[in-house]
Amino acid sequence: MKTRYGSFVLIVLLGLLMAFGVLAKLMFGADIDSDWFWFLAGVGLAVDGVVAFMRQKKFDLKYQVRPRR
Repeated sequence: MKTRYGSFVLIVLLGLLMAFGVLAKLMFGADIDSDWFWFLAGVGLAVDGVVAFMRQKKFDLKYQVRPRR
């Protein structure tokens, strides 16, 4: 797998972990603290933000986008 897709894989894995945690809590009565859910959601959002920032930076460099002055 190429390294540039690693961050997308991390986002998907965090989402799946959250989904399976909620499923385990709902269907099997697992005792999971909601803080873990929000921690994983925060990490997922942070990773998504970094990925979006890096992609935007790469786009700007490729097309030489300059900020307005």
